This record gives sequence, structure tokens and C-alpha cells, in this order.
Amino acid sequence: MKNKLKIVGLNFDISWKNKARNFAQISDYLKDASADIFLLPEMFSTGFYMKPAEIADREEETLHWMKNFAAERNTAVAGSASVCENGKYFNRFYFVLPEGNYHQYDKRHLFSFSGEDTEYAAGRERTIVEYKGWRILLQVCYDLRFPVFSRNKEDYDAVLYVANWPGSRIDAWNTLLKARAIENQACVFGLNRIGTDGNNLHYPESSACFFADGNIISKTHGNLVSAELSGEKLTEFRRKFRFLQDRDDFEMR
Repeated sequence: MKNKLKIVGLNFDISWKNKARNFAQISDYLKDASADIFLLPEMFSTGFYMKPAEIADREEETLHWMKNFAAERNTAVAGSASVCENGKYFNRFYFVLPEGNYHQYDKRHLFSFSGEDTEYAAGRERTIVEYKGWRILLQVCYDLRFPVFSRNKEDYDAVLYVANWPGSRIDAWNTLLKARAIENQACVFGLNRIGTDGNNLHYPESSACFFADGNIISKTHGNLVSAELSGEKLTEFRRKFRFLQDRDDFEMR
């Protein structure tokens, strides 16, 4: 794997329950940026809101916007949204390709502290996207606290975590992102929102991309966090330090 992959994440203060405004903000922030993947926060079109009946997409509004954005920019775009499907609500992570095809992952670990588990249905399957020579695992916020689900079985090279992770617990966010990169010998990009939401929770700047050795490889310029992932560097690091070969085998039920 010699490919380089540029990821640009958008730090922005999500407008509370206002999809049109958020779509416009994102387009404006990213108008001059270029990337292989544009990454957006968890529930980027509404904010992390626990009354999905009020905000959930019923006609794939967010997905349609993402498809249009990806086609216009000829690049991939990824982020999560509140979605209603067959009478159930999901916190759904979309990874949309320029040609309109997409992958999706429904958040498995629902944040019971806020009541997410009583309003949303949990996903069951991991989603790994193959894109430009990279195998990319999709994860959402609270998933970060559960290392078994994200264990690298030598089936992925990078992980994308999108989140609404407040400042009161930000040390855990920073620590666990670094840990997931080291233990899985993968590049880990964690994108958090910033600002203050409708629940008066504050979100400090905390987005970063970690290399497999735990070092930060991203740079922040205004609202944009960018990282260029090197497949050649990752392959050489894994070849030199064959830690994944010594991992424990287990099955998750």
C-alpha cells in the first residue's frame, strides 16, 4: 500500500436543528479546500439531539445533500445523521463516493448517559470501506470507548471517528483516540464538533489524526483539520513492528 490519502475534517459550531443552515455553512467553509475525503462531525446536519422524531431524515435529506456535494467536488464526503427507517431511528454514518454510491454504518454503542439508547436503534455490523487503496473503518463517538468492537483483525488501515464529545470529558477523547491508533497499528482520525449546542454543552477544539505510533500527523488551519496519510509509511511501520500478529483471538457476541 503506497497510496497517500488526504483527509480534511471540518470543525464547526453546528446550528441546532437547522439542516439548511448547516449545509450552507459546510459548503462555505469547504469551498476552497481540497481533499480525498471531507469528514464532518456526528449529526452534522442537526446537532446531537435526543428527540429524533423532530429532526430525523425521512426522505434522506442529508444523504442527498452529501451526494450532491461529493459529485460537485469530485471527492468523498463522510459524516453521520439522524435517520428514520422503517419506524426506527438510527445514528447513521454515511461515506459517500463522488459517483453517488455510498456506504453506511449505524452506530452500535448508544450513549445511555444521554438517553440515546432509548430513542435510537443500535447497529450490529462493522463497516469497512475500501477507497483509493485504503481500508477504512467507520465509527461514531461513544464507540471510541469500546476497543473490542474496533479491534484490528488486519482488515483495516485507518479509522474515522466522528463525534459530539463535550469538553467535560475531553481528556478521555484525546487519550482513547491515541490508544486506538497504537493498539490497532492504524491511522485514527477523530473529528469532533466545536462551539455550544442547544443543551448548553461546550465543545472545545479537539480534532486530530494520529499515526499508528501515537504521534499526531494532522494540522489545524482555522476550521479545517487536515492530514495526509502515507500508505508506504504505514506498511513499513507494520512490517517493522509486527504487534498485530500477537493479538488475542476472540469472538464478539
